[in-house]
Amino acid sequence: MAKQFFYHGKTIAELKQMENEEFLKLLPSRQRRKLKRGFAEEHKKLLKRIDIVLKGSSKKPIKTHCRDMIVLPKMLDLTINVHAGNKYVPVFIQPGMLGNYLGEFALTRSKVAHSAPGVGATRSSAAASVK
Repeated sequence: MAKQFFYHGKTIAELKQMENEEFLKLLPSRQRRKLKRGFAEEHKKLLKRIDIVLKGSSKKPIKTHCRDMIVLPKMLDLTINVHAGNKYVPVFIQPGMLGNYLGEFALTRSKVAHSAPGVGATRSSAAASVK
């Protein structure tokens, strides 16, 4: 049997039924303060787009630049493409992501893989034959 997920003692079904004001009380203080101030226009557009997708009116993927949007219960089980500087990274929202920011799951820095050093890069490269 799969382990049931709880967020501060609430099941996923209970979280999805909650209003935003009730969910605020379960969040850490930084996220709670941010949501108490209200949503910015970009965040409102994203939430409106999520509502359209949840109704089934649209099949288009959800793309956003709002990396500072907090993951809410209504976003669960959706795939949101979050902008990571030069591309959109698909982020599948799972229950463990509740209360975090979308940007935490779309990394902007990639691993740098260097090749061999160029001529003049080090003292030892002067001994290498140049063709």
